[in-house]
Amino acid sequence: MTVREKLYEGKAKILYATDDPDVLLTYFKDDATAFNAQKRGSIRGKGAINCAITSHLFQKLEAVGIPTHFIRQVGGQEMQVRAVKIVPLEVVVRNIAAGSLCRETGLPVGKVLPQPLVEFYYKNDALGDPLLTRDRLFLLELATPEQVDWLRSQALQINNILSAFFQDCGITLVDFKLEFGLDHQGQLILADEISPDTCRLWDQAEDDPTRRVMDKDRFRHDLGDVESAYQQVLQRVLSSR
Repeated sequence: MTVREKLYEGKAKILYATDDPDVLLTYFKDDATAFNAQKRGSIRGKGAINCAITSHLFQKLEAVGIPTHFIRQVGGQEMQVRAVKIVPLEVVVRNIAAGSLCRETGLPVGKVLPQPLVEFYYKNDALGDPLLTRDRLFLLELATPEQVDWLRSQALQINNILSAFFQDCGITLVDFKLEFGLDHQGQLILADEISPDTCRLWDQAEDDPTRRVMDKDRFRHDLGDVESAYQQVLQRVLSSR
C-alpha cells in the first residue's frame, strides 16, 4: 500500500493518506506535550510504545464487539486505520478523582468515585478544550442527542472492559480520554489511541503517590523515569491475557 501526502499533524501523531481512500496511516511520534502544548518535550521510544499498546487494546475491544478504526499495526510506530471524520468531542471517563476534576471541584486526589463520571470536552486547541454542558454541546451542534447518548454508553462499556483488563495487569485505570469518528457509512466508531498519553494509570503495587504514576503525569509534573514507566505499561499490557 502506497503512502501519500500528509493529511494532518497533531501533538502526538501524524496522519497520512494511502492509495486506498478508506485507509489511512497513523504515525505515532515521540513528541510529548502537556498543559495545552505549553510544555513540550520528547519521550524516547514513546511512539513505538503507544502504537503497540493502542494496537493491542483496540484488538481486545474489537474482540468483544467495540467497533474501532484499527486495521493493523504495520511498523514500530505505524498503524493502518479506517478513515473517519473525527467528532470534535473528547469523551473522558473518570473512576478516581485526579487532575482537573480535583482542581475544579476540590475533591481530594485518589478519592474513588461512587460511579464512573463521563464528561465531554470540546476538542478545540484554540479554546483550551473546555468542559461542555450538555446544552452547550447541542448549542454548538457538535453531536445529536442520540449520538451523545451512544457515546456515553459506549464510553462506560469501554471503561468496564479496560478497567478489568488493567486490573489483571496490576494497574488501576484512574481516568482516560476517548475520541470517536464517523466512518464512510456514517457509523460512530472508536478512533485515536488508548495509551499512557491518554490514560491515568497507577501501579497497584505502589502506595507512594509519586512512584505509582505510570502515565504522562510523570512528564507533566517532572516526576522522572517517564520512559521506564511507559515501558512497564507496555510489558504488562502485552503479557496480560
